[in-house]
Amino acid sequence: MSDGGTAPFPLAVLASGEGTNLQALLDSVHGHEAEVVGVASDRPGARALERARAAGVSTATFPAAEFPDRAARDEAMAAWLVERGARAAVLAGYMALLTPGFLGCFPAGVLNVHPSLLPAFPGLRAVEQAVAHGAHVFGVTVHFVDEGVDTGPIVAQRAVELPDATDPAEVLAALRPLEHDLLPKAVRRLAAGTLPAPPTTR
Repeated sequence: MSDGGTAPFPLAVLASGEGTNLQALLDSVHGHEAEVVGVASDRPGARALERARAAGVSTATFPAAEFPDRAARDEAMAAWLVERGARAAVLAGYMALLTPGFLGCFPAGVLNVHPSLLPAFPGLRAVEQAVAHGAHVFGVTVHFVDEGVDTGPIVAQRAVELPDATDPAEVLAALRPLEHDLLPKAVRRLAAGTLPAPPTTR
């Protein structure tokens, strides 16, 4: 929760690509209920970093090739974000798994937005999985991250019927507005302290 309801909740964001969900946070909750204090990426060329810098938010990159293993990379990334005061983190299109050590640095939790109605179609290429399965209903899930792959407690979901969907790109385009609405709402609840407790890590 923010201090007395006045100070914005300090939030880290991790992103690997375009950063449209980051932009949704910057356009809605940043500077209000929450403050994005740092954006980290595993890809130096990620468009998300440009979006963050344009908003005056500190950025840093942590490419896997620069670290001996995932644990070392996550330790460095968590230290950089915690140094900036982040109490929670949001994965906004971050495409790497996180170690328990990273998750344990954020007691308020780590949130992820996933383009399926979990527990259906976890992991990578969720929309492609759903299209191949012949799904007619697609959706978006915001959930806490735990040590599994998209197995953490669900915070919010929203569905859309696309009975004729055959093109994953078209489905992703239809899901994007749902993500951009659902994620900021979840972050507002996180900042207000009205979400369930996040999962504990070892």
